[in-house]
Amino acid sequence: MSKVYNPYDNMLEVLEKAAKMLGLEEREYAAVKYTERELKVAIPVEMDDGGIRVFEGYRVQHSSSRGPCKGGIRYHQDVNIDEVKALAAWMSFKCAVVNIPYGGGKGAVKVNPKELTKNELKNLTRRYTAMILPLIGPERDIPAPDVGTNAEIMGWIMDTYSIFKGYTVPGVVTGKPIEVGGSLGRREATGRGVMFITREILHRLGMPMIGTRVAVQGMGNVGGTAAKLLFNEGCKIVAVSDVSGGVYCKTGLDIDSILSFLGQNNGKVLKDYDIPGVKHITNDELLTVECDVLVPAALENQITERIAPEIKASVIVEGANGPTTVEADKILERNGKIIVPDILANAGGVVVSYFEWVQNIQSLMWDEEEVNRALEKIMIRSFNEVWDQKKEKNTTMRMGAYIVALDRIVKAKKIRGMFP
Repeated sequence: MSKVYNPYDNMLEVLEKAAKMLGLEEREYAAVKYTERELKVAIPVEMDDGGIRVFEGYRVQHSSSRGPCKGGIRYHQDVNIDEVKALAAWMSFKCAVVNIPYGGGKGAVKVNPKELTKNELKNLTRRYTAMILPLIGPERDIPAPDVGTNAEIMGWIMDTYSIFKGYTVPGVVTGKPIEVGGSLGRREATGRGVMFITREILHRLGMPMIGTRVAVQGMGNVGGTAAKLLFNEGCKIVAVSDVSGGVYCKTGLDIDSILSFLGQNNGKVLKDYDIPGVKHITNDELLTVECDVLVPAALENQITERIAPEIKASVIVEGANGPTTVEADKILERNGKIIVPDILANAGGVVVSYFEWVQNIQSLMWDEEEVNRALEKIMIRSFNEVWDQKKEKNTTMRMGAYIVALDRIVKAKKIRGMFP
């Protein structure tokens, strides 16, 4: 029987270690170990066949010490409250590590969105929005897309919230379509951030971008964009995968061809991609292929203690949230692997979400070049701050990132004080 991983327990273990390295007393960070609010809702939806299905939904706010809560909404059949709590906490740390004025939140609905028609998905989204309405708002808690959701769904949430308010409120969500207040560059932002961070870590290690062998698990928005941008920078992408499995080519894959195949062929997945010289592999095999950089950009808990000893990449850049279990982390550290943690590596999305929110509040629209330039500046500054903590404390990149983030959250809590 395989071990059941609780991502919230993983988060707490890393948090305790960071607090110890910062020399914090338990009373200084006790509140950070708990979520501020957890809302569980039942979402009845009238299906196209006239039947009623009731879905389970959540919205969790972990911390609002540094500003409004911020975090995506996930539609996935296997989601549970512990996963949402962990994702909310990681958002608190992510926002703090890149030093934007947000706390962490997260939402989810237990549903496989692929099984719903567009009309059913819209009805589900609008009812879920109505159910979490008391918690969200541009000054309170700002959702965004995550696994299983997209810009269109954010547009429905914005519209539903605006109808209840009686006027248009674009700043209630980020990751919206451009036409209703979305930001240029937002869709590619997480993957672009992964590329910037990969470039920085390779530079620090004295490794060139050109010819560096990269494997990317997950060809969704994050993995697909990261693979394309790393490919454009001269990296050799030797393996990529999606939910159906992966493809491998020792001499490098044509990422433009793969993305075109996946994008133009509705319903096509990588198991259908069949050209000479390309070998089909499993998702587990992708994690252990011969490469220099591994980018896990799928779901949590992909790199386990079973997989960790087999990983050949010397650098792991976490595109997904929580892809490495605590046990695996210890094995990888012993084996001398360098891991750039999720709370730094995939923070590009929330950085540009912040830009979108600012644009909405000010009724402005920045051009894409301005967005990408500002994103690069923040990602590189944050990388340098984490790297400096890593060197100063003689620790890992993960602990360096958590030290930077926890220090900022604890200081904000201390300044604001306890109420009453």
